[in-house]
Amino acid sequence: MENLAKFISDGNAVLGIEFGSTRIKAVLIDDQNKPIASGAFDWENSLVNGIWTYSLEEIHNGLRTCYAEMKKDVEKKYNVKLKKLKAMGVSAMMHGYLAFDKDNKLLVPFRTWRNTITGQASEELSALFNYPIPERWSISHLYQAILNKEDHVKNVSFITTLAGYVHWQLTGKKVLGIGDASGMFPIDIKTKNYNQKMIEAFNKLIQPCNFNFTLDQILPEILTAGNEAGKLTEEGAKFLDSSGDLLSGTIFAPPEGDAGTGMAATNSVRPRTGNVSAGTSVFAMVVLEKDLSKAYNGKIDLVTTPSGDLVAMAHANNCTGEYDKWISIFGQAIEKCGFKIEKSMLYEKLLGAALEGDKDCGGCIPYNYISGESITGFSEGRPLFVRKQNCNFTLSNFMRAQLFTSLGALRTGMDILFDKENVKIDRLTGHGGFFKTQDAGLLAMSSAMHTPISLMETAGEGGPWGMALLASFVVNGNGRSLPDYLDQEVFVSAKSKSFEASQDDKEGFNSFFENYTAGLAVEKAAIENVK
Repeated sequence: MENLAKFISDGNAVLGIEFGSTRIKAVLIDDQNKPIASGAFDWENSLVNGIWTYSLEEIHNGLRTCYAEMKKDVEKKYNVKLKKLKAMGVSAMMHGYLAFDKDNKLLVPFRTWRNTITGQASEELSALFNYPIPERWSISHLYQAILNKEDHVKNVSFITTLAGYVHWQLTGKKVLGIGDASGMFPIDIKTKNYNQKMIEAFNKLIQPCNFNFTLDQILPEILTAGNEAGKLTEEGAKFLDSSGDLLSGTIFAPPEGDAGTGMAATNSVRPRTGNVSAGTSVFAMVVLEKDLSKAYNGKIDLVTTPSGDLVAMAHANNCTGEYDKWISIFGQAIEKCGFKIEKSMLYEKLLGAALEGDKDCGGCIPYNYISGESITGFSEGRPLFVRKQNCNFTLSNFMRAQLFTSLGALRTGMDILFDKENVKIDRLTGHGGFFKTQDAGLLAMSSAMHTPISLMETAGEGGPWGMALLASFVVNGNGRSLPDYLDQEVFVSAKSKSFEASQDDKEGFNSFFENYTAGLAVEKAAIENVK
């Protein structure tokens, strides 16, 4: 403890901060890349005028509160006031649209990844580029605003992501890590920059609009992992730490998306490795050995690792959000009966019950579509629970079905990679809130993915720890590649738990998935008729 106290007071600790969809978390690490302090701030997006958003005030307050909680944790554990950091980095939910004018004024409320209002733009750009352009991507949001003839577009001077915005506020630099940038616009893997041919095609497409900008002028500069991305300014230090204790000058890593930090946190940055990040949303990332044979618009995204290697991503907007609601309801029922139960125990018991359910969930078919789901073709969502009269309707089957349906849309995308593209994976590593109840999470994921799943002991730290690793790489990489740095310095003695579902469990998921796919017609009818 004394050594760590001196380590921190000497300004040698490294900080990673990540803006998740329900929590902003800061993780401080030591010279062994191990977490030594943390802080968090819970928040939720708002649906305002049909747009999923977070206000700038929420972003600023969440950042400061998260940092303040981490700082308190340092003082409590080590009796040290945090004043100086060796390096830090910011990551956040990928995609979305933050547009600013020449005076750095936000032109419209932040449009998050969760919005599925850009279908026309996504379809037209995918055809123009012959490349999958998902609805979530920043370029889809920009082009949809152009198609909608939104007045603000003529004043656009800069667009970025949430991570890019926060980094800009702290360093003054309008830059982005290549992984996060790959969720704004397609990347040329050879040049490690935006695809120039596609940039030119887009500029030609919007030329009749006579805007005062071209696309290349308003996108952030791209940096790959290991590059310095600026330093904490005096204004940024005061912005982050309102007490004034924090000194300026901290070296920053390129701001990254949560996909990139998930890859770093699970050591999944080499070809033939992959990871599954499962929480409010769920996505699987597989580092490819070669390009896919064709574009799978709306099904498979192509992004990059923080180093710029090609990654196939199957992404679903909805994962744990709906069963969180059900578990909350069960908790309320218990309280009505006069009992108190810790939230962690509630999750452990209810999700653990899924292990006792029928392999195929006994005929229970829920849909967790709180929002739309592009991968299965829905621009809106209606959470549903469907069953036959003779369904084996038990708590265990109900909870097993809630876990399975959390992975239904993801499985739709992964079938393309495994069955149509014959993609090979040596290791698939899980992380995120879905795995907090380990046995249930591992069973469901392995059953759905038909492959062994590994869970590292550091999985609970997730994205903010991954961002801290990327920040540490900037100052400690010593010329190594990111995969080598992670292998040699971070995961050389990492402990993990591996699990492979039985054939019966896999076949049980297949039976559930067959009913799930057939029942999408019911989801469609609910959206059309329940307004």
